[in-house]
Amino acid sequence: MFYTSQYVCKGLRPFILQLLVYLTFICATPAMAANTSGSLLKQPATEITVRLSNPANELKFEPNHLELVAGKRYQLRLTNPSQQKHYFTAKDFADSIWTQKVEAGKVEIKGAIHELELKPGAEAEWVFVTLKPGNYGLRCPIPGHTEAGMTGEIVVTN
Repeated sequence: MFYTSQYVCKGLRPFILQLLVYLTFICATPAMAANTSGSLLKQPATEITVRLSNPANELKFEPNHLELVAGKRYQLRLTNPSQQKHYFTAKDFADSIWTQKVEAGKVEIKGAIHELELKPGAEAEWVFVTLKPGNYGLRCPIPGHTEAGMTGEIVVTN
């Protein structure tokens, strides 16, 4: 069976358009993200609080399952109420978002962030825009913490 280029091109147009939109999101630089979401950065962020452990020193994230929507702005408040340090590590997730800032104490950090360490009693705020849908793992990489159940999942949907 032979197809003329006219029919092949018509069938490829929607595919190419979808591919271009997808590549725009996954290849977005911070400057591109800021430009395409200028009004988004002025909107209030959806606040989510995650505790790294609890006062009983249980090795878990509370909650350990986060559901986010691509293209939305979030303010993730991280707290560590335990007597030991913990990490919030989700590298693949961090690579799929645009970080506006991380604030801890009187320090504000801008740029790419891959993990945060919270010492006992510490709090941090991570403000970001989700860019890419997917399922991302979350863990505390301190030896024994992941194995004891200090893991979670971050799901970003369209």
